[in-house]
Amino acid sequence: MNLGIVTDSTSDLPSHLIEQHGLEVIPSILILDGKEYADGIGLSREDFYNRLASLHPYPTTAAPSIGDFASRYDSLLSRGCGHILSIHAAGTLTAIINSAYQAAKDFPNKITIVDSGSLSLGLGFQVLAAAESAELGLQAALDAIESTRKRLSVFAALDTMENLKRSGRVPGVVAQLGGLLSIKPVVEIKDGHVKPIGATRTTKQSDKRMLNLLLEVGEMERLAILHTNAPARAKQLLDAAMNRQSKFIPRDILFVNVTAVIGTHLGANGLGFAAVKK
Repeated sequence: MNLGIVTDSTSDLPSHLIEQHGLEVIPSILILDGKEYADGIGLSREDFYNRLASLHPYPTTAAPSIGDFASRYDSLLSRGCGHILSIHAAGTLTAIINSAYQAAKDFPNKITIVDSGSLSLGLGFQVLAAAESAELGLQAALDAIESTRKRLSVFAALDTMENLKRSGRVPGVVAQLGGLLSIKPVVEIKDGHVKPIGATRTTKQSDKRMLNLLLEVGEMERLAILHTNAPARAKQLLDAAMNRQSKFIPRDILFVNVTAVIGTHLGANGLGFAAVKK
């Protein structure tokens, strides 16, 4: 069975991996000054983050339409795919997967939809695992996703609480940390939830916490260093990890400036990582 794989732009997969594995990526929507942008098209991530603090009204986001999914599914099936595996961002954090479910109703028994329970490369690494097993069929791809998810760690240190509070997407984090805008929350994304695991007062303290969390993963099969327009912090994190435990770091590491649709809710100058334990 020829298995097609679909994901959405919150997977943060670099273009060379999308092309290498023949993935279909459906862009989410960024709404800026009343204008809709397909995520990643017409506005670079760097430009977005550089403008973010001064944007009024503040940008919002939206899921792709049911039609966006339906047309992509129809195209893949028309080109000879026997089945489609559609893997998406956590349904507890975004409505993206709801559009996928609605679109799939028009293609009975042809679409299998998976809620990754994650975002960014936490989702992307599950997509890659599926793609690498796709030739063995649907069940092998699903098993690869499950294996990856069990070994996955996704953490982030945000520069401010302001964006989370404004977005309203994860009110539990704001409530548990007291809603203080002056602190820098450290969170884990796991099983579809953003869980606060602490907070710091300074960027230096956040970076130290992120390094310790990364080292706790142990030997890694995959690693992505994530940031929201903070490349220097990202490089510093990897350099520090290499100095401490280089034997545990995989050879192929992704550096990703997180997509604007996610960054709208996280804010600029954030640091994170997604890692899959070996």
